[in-house]
Amino acid sequence: MAARSSSSPSLAGIEVPIIGSDLIKWFTVSVPSSITPPPPPPPPEPESEPFAPITQDASACCTIGYPPTYFIWRINKSCPNVMEIVEFCSSTEFPRVGLRIEFPSVLCPFALICKSEPSSASGNTCMLYALTVTGVAYLIRLTDINNYGSSSVFPPSDVIELNIRSYCDYGAITAIAATTGCLVIGGRDGSVGCFRLGILDSSAPGFLHELRDDSSFGRLWSLMSRRTVAAVKDLVCLEIQARNLLLVLHFDGVLRVWDLLTCSKLLSYTMDVSTSNGATFTRLWAGERSNDTNTVPLVVLYKPNTEVDGEIISLYGLHLSLGGRTNLIIEPSTINISIEEGALIDLKLCSDKIWILKEDGLVSHSFIDFSESGESEQSFGLQEATIGEQLFQSSEHASEDLLLLAHSLYPSAKDHIAARVSSIFLRMLFLPDVYHSSIMRATLQDHNKHFTELVFNSLTADGMEKEIISVIEHEGASRSPLSLLYCWKNFCSRYFDNWCYKNAPCGLLHDPSTGAIGLIRKSSVSLLRCLEDIELLAFGSFDELGEISSSRINLSNDLEREVLFEVLRCTSSLSQQLGKGAPALFYDSFFSEPSISPEDVVARFLKLLETRYTSDMSALHISELGVDTAWEKGLGDHKVLRKFSTDIFLSLHGLYRKAGTWDKVVDVILKYLNFLVPQKNENKLDSEVAFDIRTCISVQVMSQVSKVMFESAAEILLLLSYMVKLGGQINMLPDDVSRVQLELFPLIQEIITEWHIVHYFGTKHCESPTMEDFSSRLSSLQIDSNANRRSWNDKVGKCDFTLAFILLLDHKRSFEDQNSADLKRLPNLGSFIVPARNFTSWIVWGKSEDGSSSFSSRSTMFALILLKHGQFNAVEHLLTMVNQNLLKEKTSGSIQYVNNEWCTLLHLLGCCLLAQAHRQPTRASTEKKTSEAISCFFRAASLHGASKSLQTLSYESGLPHLGFSDQVSPGSWKLHYYQWAMQIFEQYNMSSGACQFALAALEQVDEVFGLKSTYPEAHSLNESPIIAKGRLWANVFKFTLDLNYYHDAYCAIISNPDEESKYICLRRFIIVLYERGAIKILCDGQLPFIGLAEKVEQELAWKAERSDVSLKPNPYKLLYSFEMRQHNWRKAANYIYLHSEQLKHEAALKDYQLRSLALQERLNCLSATINALHLVHPTCAWINPFVQEKSMLKELYPSKKARIFAPDDEADVYIPSQKLDSCMDIVKLENEFVLTSAEYLLSLANIKWTFTDIEKPPPNLVELLVQSNLYDMVFTVILKFFKGSALKRELERVFISMSLKCCPNRENLKKHGLLLTSSKDEAVGIASTTQHYKGNDQWDALEQYIEKYKSFHPRLPVIVAETLLCADRLIELPIWLVQMFKGTLKGSWGMAGSESSPASLFQLYVDYGRYAEATNLLLHYIESVASLRPADVIHRKRTSAVWFPYTTIERLWCKLGELIDSGHMVDQCEKLRSLLQAALLKHFQQVNVDSDDVMSSATS
Repeated sequence: MAARSSSSPSLAGIEVPIIGSDLIKWFTVSVPSSITPPPPPPPPEPESEPFAPITQDASACCTIGYPPTYFIWRINKSCPNVMEIVEFCSSTEFPRVGLRIEFPSVLCPFALICKSEPSSASGNTCMLYALTVTGVAYLIRLTDINNYGSSSVFPPSDVIELNIRSYCDYGAITAIAATTGCLVIGGRDGSVGCFRLGILDSSAPGFLHELRDDSSFGRLWSLMSRRTVAAVKDLVCLEIQARNLLLVLHFDGVLRVWDLLTCSKLLSYTMDVSTSNGATFTRLWAGERSNDTNTVPLVVLYKPNTEVDGEIISLYGLHLSLGGRTNLIIEPSTINISIEEGALIDLKLCSDKIWILKEDGLVSHSFIDFSESGESEQSFGLQEATIGEQLFQSSEHASEDLLLLAHSLYPSAKDHIAARVSSIFLRMLFLPDVYHSSIMRATLQDHNKHFTELVFNSLTADGMEKEIISVIEHEGASRSPLSLLYCWKNFCSRYFDNWCYKNAPCGLLHDPSTGAIGLIRKSSVSLLRCLEDIELLAFGSFDELGEISSSRINLSNDLEREVLFEVLRCTSSLSQQLGKGAPALFYDSFFSEPSISPEDVVARFLKLLETRYTSDMSALHISELGVDTAWEKGLGDHKVLRKFSTDIFLSLHGLYRKAGTWDKVVDVILKYLNFLVPQKNENKLDSEVAFDIRTCISVQVMSQVSKVMFESAAEILLLLSYMVKLGGQINMLPDDVSRVQLELFPLIQEIITEWHIVHYFGTKHCESPTMEDFSSRLSSLQIDSNANRRSWNDKVGKCDFTLAFILLLDHKRSFEDQNSADLKRLPNLGSFIVPARNFTSWIVWGKSEDGSSSFSSRSTMFALILLKHGQFNAVEHLLTMVNQNLLKEKTSGSIQYVNNEWCTLLHLLGCCLLAQAHRQPTRASTEKKTSEAISCFFRAASLHGASKSLQTLSYESGLPHLGFSDQVSPGSWKLHYYQWAMQIFEQYNMSSGACQFALAALEQVDEVFGLKSTYPEAHSLNESPIIAKGRLWANVFKFTLDLNYYHDAYCAIISNPDEESKYICLRRFIIVLYERGAIKILCDGQLPFIGLAEKVEQELAWKAERSDVSLKPNPYKLLYSFEMRQHNWRKAANYIYLHSEQLKHEAALKDYQLRSLALQERLNCLSATINALHLVHPTCAWINPFVQEKSMLKELYPSKKARIFAPDDEADVYIPSQKLDSCMDIVKLENEFVLTSAEYLLSLANIKWTFTDIEKPPPNLVELLVQSNLYDMVFTVILKFFKGSALKRELERVFISMSLKCCPNRENLKKHGLLLTSSKDEAVGIASTTQHYKGNDQWDALEQYIEKYKSFHPRLPVIVAETLLCADRLIELPIWLVQMFKGTLKGSWGMAGSESSPASLFQLYVDYGRYAEATNLLLHYIESVASLRPADVIHRKRTSAVWFPYTTIERLWCKLGELIDSGHMVDQCEKLRSLLQAALLKHFQQVNVDSDDVMSSATS
């Protein structure tokens, strides 16, 4: 029989991934080995065969028990010694844990998992058979996979090893099979060995049986017969009528059937394909026995000859004759199917079909109506095709078309284009049938984003989006929209390549009892499903729709079918012209901000169909591709556009001619649109929902069908809009255009909205719950006893958990068809359509027992469910869409009076926006959401009948209860609603919105209380208008204060009619201003203190009296500033002085550094006090702070019992008792200022000193200041507190101390003595050394202050000189000091003068033995008198004009004589004496002459 070549079969179904199969956490367990591994064999020759089949990608599914447990095993050639095992059930969700077994050697592509026989007492439930390429077979007894979480090695008792080489030598193992208790191997020499592994011990008799043609002949004949048997190519174990049969396929096409129990041959059959031409047989499959025909289908894979590249699959039948004994007969092949060589991955046989998994797809062939023309062949779409299309990988220019369409939708917003393109790619990547956890991780790793398994699995969907965005931004996507597109294209291309490589199909999954078929991939598992009617129409041809779909569309005749076919062909042409990105952009337009209506999207698409390129897009092509390339591309696109325009124009004319009138076309389109409307099913749902595999797949099927429905409706909208735009060019009459616009467009809009929301629920992942969400906290506590709900709570926020599951969780009812097959087994291909339809019907229409309900009311219910679970983004999107839909359907006037659901929708939307505003990361987005929420609440309050509508809301969703009756006046309703809105905004810390509603409520107060006679319910408010206004104004104050609107907050205070509330707010105002450091606003003169100045002062005073001195700014300072602004000088002085006393008490408790700061601050306070009193009239320039403070505290808050005052002895602990009744004038304040200044300076010198009396300083103060070199402060204290002789006495004390500081150390004094030195030079040298030792600082200070204060006491130079000489007789007096003595009085010569005269210095020299200096000083003055200018001679001759201290001169003469007599320094003394004698003689002669002249003058 000639084989039928492969052609393009019709699409009958698609693949649906099982959610969670890509998120398996593997428990790795090693297999212990007691067999010493053989030495590594020498490198094999190029044509030598391995001992056992080499590792390949292989997998299979084994079913055990009932309810059935499915075991999937996988072997990946990238990890050849590892086998992965997953255990799952249809009635539960796909497990998140699996077993990864590490074998000592590389594995053969074979495994079998079967039920443990007999049942183990240790809890082993199943057995695993495996074989390594080294010939070691393993039997591992398995328990529950969860038991291996803490294990690393299998217990030795659970593992049985068998070395095949030690039992027989078949040359090489070419085929392997197993059944419970038996491992079968086939050899290259044609031998078949049966090992009773798992039943008998390896040493027991009968453990090994070799299957031979005739066991009665001798060994020689056996060996000869073996040589005539070809190599075994495949083995299949089959159970028929409780007998275990073994089917053996040999290389030469001989098929033998053996009974494993008796080891006897039942059948030997040679395939009806001639081997003379070199046909070789490689694989054998067996199906399930048909009860009707007692035939087991067999499939053999063979290659006809070496010259043919392809292979052929032949179908045979193993017929069972149920006579006296069981006879087996092979029915010849009737079906042959050709495939490409090496393309076959797996094959499964059902009762009526062959499922063939090839590298290029999955097809099925029916046994019953098989035809060589290929009509019986059906193809099934795999995920590779779906993902490639979704990620724009199906064609080279798919992504460029997306950018072109984005430019047409957003022509003037470059950033908007980038945002929308990123949004589309992100949405596509996170679709349930696209997203794959391990593939995404591998793709991120390719972009240098490395995560540990724990960190990656902990990422939520939002966190994953951020990681992907960061990769795109890092790739340089911010340069232009085109570069962004390339970045996304590269990322998706890498993702798609990884998906195809790391998740390639490696086997088929089949449940014969239900006919379920699925795919086992490298890192996931999926099932197949049939197509829905709309999918058959979209993916196939209209002829394949059949009578059922035709009746659903209600097409009455062949003409209508042809018209519909032409319409769909036109829609397909429009879609192809726009490209693959059109549906994605149309869908994404619902999420754009601001949103674009479907009409606007279609209008811009139509413009693109006319012009193809916008100017911006042309410029972008030129900048990115270059002028020449862009020109060529534009020219080619222009040709395509012209051809399209011509073709579509002719098609529409042909459609018109075929239908006769456009009215008939519109009728057919209307029937098609009614077919697109979601079906309303009347099924009653009684069973409880479970998060199982059926439910997960049903949700995905619903989303896949809704996508097709949505796109089909959008295509019809595009076609109708195109037709309306052409209008008269295609003979459309105005009536036809009006009918389309008024009848079809609203219906299409409704269909698009409904299917969009259904698809949104099925594909949008849930938001991650926030910690502040009360509902999420309850979920995390897992209070609910339902295990399914606890499991679902853990999945919220993950990429594979969509909004539909939340709706299912709340609905609590399953959508499965109760009349379907066993729900505990995997469902067949057609079992998913009914649950998907039921779920869709429930979303759009509700339950049948609920009666009729509009979609807007259903949306309100969904919003409450989603709000309860914290899905605020989904609620916003849902309600915004329904809101826009309602606006298009009705005018605003009719809505206010007809649609009671409008108010509920706005109310819920406001609650959602408010919750979102609370969660926004940026201030701009928060303000935007807050503004939108405020608008929604105000609109809800203004609608007619709003109070009645909102009473029907369910508050299980977590919304705050409104708490009012619906029998209220409109004003009372608004007042209550505004206050409710104010409270909910306050709960979210949205003070701006709360303030607006508080002000709105204030506007309603007068209206409500003015209508008591009309609406008696106003009496139930239980408060007066003043109290109500006071409460609301207090709230306005609080909210404005929270917003830092201090002027507005103060205006709210003065507007408050309730005095008690007003003062409470004022107190709070001052406290908050303190806390925020804005208290100075009270003192800047901008706030009008209308009757509140006294209260403000009292509050500040109360705050000051109870505040710590470290409070910044200090309340006393604020009181000072406040009173100064009010021109209350004495009060200002009083408060700032109280602060100084507070600081005085505080300084006594501090260490040196902090004490200095406190004293400095106290000085500032005292200075401010003095300055303030200087502004008062002198007769009133005094304060009595302590008495005033006590009286003020007694009068403050006389009626407030809640105030707790500190006892007087505590409050005034730092106030001396003697000051309580004293007044402080400027003089006393200045005294205190001076003493405090001294204390401050001493504290800087680390000297702790204080004072208690301000009338006079303590005795030790002057001494301490001098010791600290604080001379300015010393003289300030002396001049302030001392007068007359006391002043001079204190000055002398100070200068004596200062002089002593200039003298050398006492030790030096003892060393040199007080005698006159032997030479003048020696004395000068000693003085210079001493002065250098002391430095110049003290001398400079002494010079400065003696010059400054000698006017107060003229004798100060004498005191200083005498002190210096007393301390050190040899000291050289400084020149400036000597000059002070030498300065004479005007009109006198000689040594006369004031108290500090040259005579005084001369006397000091004589008294302290400084005879040389005394002689020199006297000689100087005598010579100066003798050498006067001629003009001064006459003045010298006056009476008493010249005076010398003759007594002191006489003493000097005597001292010199005594020294000469004593023989000490005789030469020097005689020299001084002779000089003195000569000078005196000369002076006396001059005096005689002057006297004679005076006498002569007198007598004359």
